[in-house]
Amino acid sequence: MTAQPSSSHTKAPSLKEQIEWAALGLQRVAQGQSARDVVTTWPTASPVRPGAQALLYTALRHWGQTRAVIALLAKKKPQPPIDMFLAVALTLLLEPQGVSYAPFTVVNQTVEALRRSKKWQAQAGFVNACLRRFLRERDTLLSAIDGDVAARTNHPAWWVECVRQDHPHDWERILEASNARAPLTLRVNVARIDRDAYLALLTGAGVEAIPVLEAGVMLRKAVDVRDLPGYAQGWFSVQDAAAQRAAALLLGGCGRSQQESQPLLILDACAAPGGKTAHLLEWAAAHQLHIELIAMEVDAQRASRIADNMQRLGFDGQLQVEVADAANTGSWQQPVLKGRLLDAVLLDAPCSASGIVRRHPDIRWLRRPQDLDALVSIQALILKNLWALLKPGGRLLYCTCSIFHREGQDQIRQFLAQHADATQVGELLQLLPGGLEAMPLVEDHDGFFYGLLQKAS
Repeated sequence: MTAQPSSSHTKAPSLKEQIEWAALGLQRVAQGQSARDVVTTWPTASPVRPGAQALLYTALRHWGQTRAVIALLAKKKPQPPIDMFLAVALTLLLEPQGVSYAPFTVVNQTVEALRRSKKWQAQAGFVNACLRRFLRERDTLLSAIDGDVAARTNHPAWWVECVRQDHPHDWERILEASNARAPLTLRVNVARIDRDAYLALLTGAGVEAIPVLEAGVMLRKAVDVRDLPGYAQGWFSVQDAAAQRAAALLLGGCGRSQQESQPLLILDACAAPGGKTAHLLEWAAAHQLHIELIAMEVDAQRASRIADNMQRLGFDGQLQVEVADAANTGSWQQPVLKGRLLDAVLLDAPCSASGIVRRHPDIRWLRRPQDLDALVSIQALILKNLWALLKPGGRLLYCTCSIFHREGQDQIRQFLAQHADATQVGELLQLLPGGLEAMPLVEDHDGFFYGLLQKAS
């Protein structure tokens, strides 16, 4: 059983507590658990949690480098969680920007964290020696690992190779951008408040922000969104600018063929947690487009988050949430659609999430090369089966938060080659993390892919 962190809730958190929590969290990621799930197990009210979470995510961004350094410092691989304490401490020593702790303090607090436990205190001297050696030989040690691609890029070697093959001219910049911190971007709920009016509210609250796209707002500095104006009232959602392209791409051409007496029947497949679902409703309301929206999610717990988000945003009761497997259309086609065909489909397909690793830095370490094979097969199956439920003249928007061509361009081109009734609408849109291929009016965004298809009439 993995050890749980200890802390005092009656005083400001010490660095040793944050190091302990982050190290034990890193150990659980090494065992296959997502960083998000790890953090959700930590006491919400604990003052240790914010700093420990930031330290855990920073450690994940440096894990390639710290692993390589530890291999030089230790003759044999330390046992967990000692390995993780070293990784977290080295992270603090490697990234001094914005860190107010002196190297001596980092070493001292790491050793103190180990001495607090009978299980680890015998290793305190070993960790102390390793960290002091790193401080003495820093330049030599870092030079020695420079040829290690995983250490240099802080991504697994197989991941680096995929990016290099798909983006031969930009692969180094993509990996660098993927290791940066992502901005906090909001999508204003224009069904409730005008975007300019909301920007004015942010300015009045002392929050600096800029407009992006049609309804987006990018904050210059990350804050707790629950403290922003209108959170409880549903005036905004957190959504990256790249993801904000979906609603307009899918619905932008639908209104021309709409019959006034009948709403467009739209399926948002793989919909949880409901960000794009809500945007479809917001966009339709702003453009006076009458739609009937079905949000589908295979996981019942995640599906419940869709309903929660819709309630906060004021769309409670304006859509149909279904717990079902989008790929297994035979199990839900009749009870859900009742003999009808779909006018439009938004398929945000399961993918590697390689475009959002700056927000979820654990993903690169949790994924395996064989995972891509399985994901590509699932994507193709869902795409094929949902296409059969689309009416003639209908549209399907295929998207992934991935920068790997196998999950984007290659998937669409293979589908087009196999379906004579499918036509590509516009250009395939590949967005790279950090805004390397920037969208108009957007300084920064995640990696994303969009392919819009239309069925022959």
